[in-house]
Amino acid sequence: MDILNQLQAFLNGLIADPELAQLSFVALLGLAVFTLLVAIMLLILGLADPVKRRLQNLEPQPAVTGAAGGGGEAGAAKGAGLRGLVDPMGKRLMPTEEEAKSKAYNRLRHAGIRAPGALNTFFGAKLGLTLLLPTLAMVAATLLRLPLNIAVLAAVSAGLVGYLLPTFWLERAIKRRTLGLRRGLPDALDLLVVSSEAGLGLGASIQRVARDLEISQPELSDELTLFGMQTRAGMDTRTALRDLEERTGVEDIRGLVTSLLQSMRFGTSIAATLRIYAAELRDKRTQEAEEKAAKVSTKMLFPLVFCVFPSFFVVALGPPLLGAFEAMSGR
Repeated sequence: MDILNQLQAFLNGLIADPELAQLSFVALLGLAVFTLLVAIMLLILGLADPVKRRLQNLEPQPAVTGAAGGGGEAGAAKGAGLRGLVDPMGKRLMPTEEEAKSKAYNRLRHAGIRAPGALNTFFGAKLGLTLLLPTLAMVAATLLRLPLNIAVLAAVSAGLVGYLLPTFWLERAIKRRTLGLRRGLPDALDLLVVSSEAGLGLGASIQRVARDLEISQPELSDELTLFGMQTRAGMDTRTALRDLEERTGVEDIRGLVTSLLQSMRFGTSIAATLRIYAAELRDKRTQEAEEKAAKVSTKMLFPLVFCVFPSFFVVALGPPLLGAFEAMSGR
């Protein structure tokens, strides 16, 4: 009875306040439209069709090698329910052109995401957030009793944020991983030179370096470990090197792969090639450091003029000016 009385009191208050009634109607209408869109999407995607779902499960999936399957069966079981809803949504938002699809897949690989269905999950997350965040914004606007125009503006802004948020996250992941690979490459090159001059082959040297860098440089160690697994599985070394280049997207690794392929083509020493490229990379890093040092004076100009100088003038000239004003007022 208490619940019914509270519900009746709430409805009476809702009827007595026209503004609150209007906002509640808008919120319920938005929720109904969102539910209708989700229901239509589920019907279009055929999620309720067990035959179609079974046929999709019978489709061949790309193999997961190396660090790509790091989650294991536990991680796959944990995210299976969410991916079952997100992946079909991503198929509808995914670009149809092969070039655009390949570009998006390469961006995911540059971020270290190589799991099966990652492309569907990414676009599904974009679509899901685009629909979910505006709904949450409308509910929040209703609870806060905001005007209708502000609520609509908040919903549109939330939809735009939801659409751009996965792309922003992906770009940050790519930058973070690229920075880690670039920082770990000089150490890896030095270890490769030592291993090659000690008599190890290219594949054995890379596997040894991958084990040595497992703690200090995990990103580069994962890529080198995957290269070793590909070569042990029977993939040609040149093909594995090309895949390493495309998978990382780092300019320094691209130059290393090009040098190694030329060395293998012309029959020159791998150790000598690695030593020469390590010296070139060291010179390149020195030039980059000198360039950054030369830009420091220009970057310091703005905070120096607008932050340091005003404070200095206040401290240095403030007391004399106050003394001069007091002397002039005393006359």
